[in-house]
Amino acid sequence: MADAHAKHHDYHIIDPSPWPFLGSLGALVMSIGGIAWMKALNGSEFTIFGVDLAATNFWLFLIGLFLVLFTMYCWWADTIREGHEGHHTRVVSLHLRYGMIMFIASELMFFVAWFWAFFDASLFPGEAVQATRAEFTGGVWPPAGVEVLDPFHLPLYNTIILLLSGTTVTWAHHALLEDDRKGLVWGLALTVVLGVLFSFVQAYEYMHAPFAFSDSIYGATFYMATGFHGFHVFVGTIFLLVCLLRAMAGDFTPKQHFGFEAAAWYWHFVDVVWLFLFTFVYVWASVGATIAHG
Repeated sequence: MADAHAKHHDYHIIDPSPWPFLGSLGALVMSIGGIAWMKALNGSEFTIFGVDLAATNFWLFLIGLFLVLFTMYCWWADTIREGHEGHHTRVVSLHLRYGMIMFIASELMFFVAWFWAFFDASLFPGEAVQATRAEFTGGVWPPAGVEVLDPFHLPLYNTIILLLSGTTVTWAHHALLEDDRKGLVWGLALTVVLGVLFSFVQAYEYMHAPFAFSDSIYGATFYMATGFHGFHVFVGTIFLLVCLLRAMAGDFTPKQHFGFEAAAWYWHFVDVVWLFLFTFVYVWASVGATIAHG
């Protein structure tokens, strides 16, 4: 009987799982709730099959969000369990890496869209759509009357914080490869602290920014690009916090640690995106502009 269950190949066929369906259902409910919520805030109706969902928007969104988070927890718990059971063979691990690479590539294209919007508005502020865009920019960039943030104040602090976090997560990775559990835990703990610190500095920056999202195309592109990056930092911090808890529980080994490796890749991606944001959205866009102080 034991031979009947022995594994003679590097592939793993997973058991039937409810998580793809439940995750899709949660995403659908969350998106409907989110749209209804925005409609309600705008004083509009959102009707599906003759039912106005605007009144239930908040609860629909929360239910969908709960389903998505529950699916994420259970699905990833199953993946961790499969790894402990020895199903993550060389081939399976390679495919997991391909999956993470494709995910980061899709995230890259997501940010390309926001950079595209920023450069389109900044490089051609008075062309192509004279009747609309030039009206909001005055034909110059940043738009006339807009005071920008000092790139060498809080943005520079956050740049240093993220570069330091990239160093600490790399330290944790090398410590893991050398089976240094103490170095792994300390490196991850410092990275999580730096990620939280970055988020607090960015929140403070937003609260004291001299322009709003709806003031101009500058504010819209600035907040969309930096805001989504901030959200990715938040997600990456949670990702690394989970890795920290797993490391403290002794989950990772020098030969089997894809979960940590994926988190490190994601964090380095967040670092690189920020360097582009700092260089162009903060520094380049501030050249010749009025800097807000105080």
